[in-house]
Amino acid sequence: MGLLDRNVALVTGAGSGIGRAVALGLAAEGAAVVVGDYGVSVDGRDPSSAPAEAVVREIEKTGGRAVASAENVATMAGGKAMVDAALKSFGDLHIVVCCAGILRERMIFNMSEDEWDAVIAVHLKGHFSVMRPASAHMREKKAGCMITFTSTAGLEGSPGQPNYAAAKEGIVGLTRSVALGMAKYGVRCNCISPTADTRMTQRLPGERRALATATPPEAIAPVVAFLASDRAAHITGQVVGVRGDEVTLFSHPAPLRTLTGDGAWTASALADVWDRALGQDRLRRLDAMGIQWPPKREG
Repeated sequence: MGLLDRNVALVTGAGSGIGRAVALGLAAEGAAVVVGDYGVSVDGRDPSSAPAEAVVREIEKTGGRAVASAENVATMAGGKAMVDAALKSFGDLHIVVCCAGILRERMIFNMSEDEWDAVIAVHLKGHFSVMRPASAHMREKKAGCMITFTSTAGLEGSPGQPNYAAAKEGIVGLTRSVALGMAKYGVRCNCISPTADTRMTQRLPGERRALATATPPEAIAPVVAFLASDRAAHITGQVVGVRGDEVTLFSHPAPLRTLTGDGAWTASALADVWDRALGQDRLRRLDAMGIQWPPKREG
């Protein structure tokens, strides 16, 4: 008996990396799986159905049930087609896991509109395109679970990935909105921030890549399987970090300090008191990257 017996799951980006590991892990726990993957390169080009079909064969070899859906989550039609594949093939949909993603790195002052749009479309819209039709089905059934994927780039920032960081932080907001909106229907939504060795992390520089490559994608799958199961039926709206055998619960944003004036503020009055009354919540990545802030003034 598995934790997910008689469940049907849809996993996007399931042809490689974390998505593949998640699809295999859910199948091992008894779920029938729609293996969704457009089959593109890491930068979103050259689609192929081969990656999804290969994962389906892996699942079937171990006695599991799976179908491939080589659709593009960057389109509403693609997202709906993946949901429809679950309903047509297995008659229901209980679990949605959104792992699909691409990268188009560039500093903000060099990034093109196409590089921005492509990454936002796959990551952020790619969550919405699947969650929109899935949530309608789950609302009707008054049951279901959706699991989204953010990243450290979204939670803490990433200097050379403004498009990716924006999409991943947007996914956190989407997660909280869906958790709130679907709670009265008994549907939950949680978010995972993974650290794992994938084709996307192979593009990271030096030390950041070393941290990621120390963790296999398979380490993420048990956390997803637990959150998707009835054992986690009471958990929603959470952001969970996973790195190897470490599982971290992130806090929700909350005010640190509040400054109240006697009347309307002026810019000069704020300048007089800001540093001692409010200060800053320092960007952790500044220290991790060895960047001095404030910068030294010349002369």
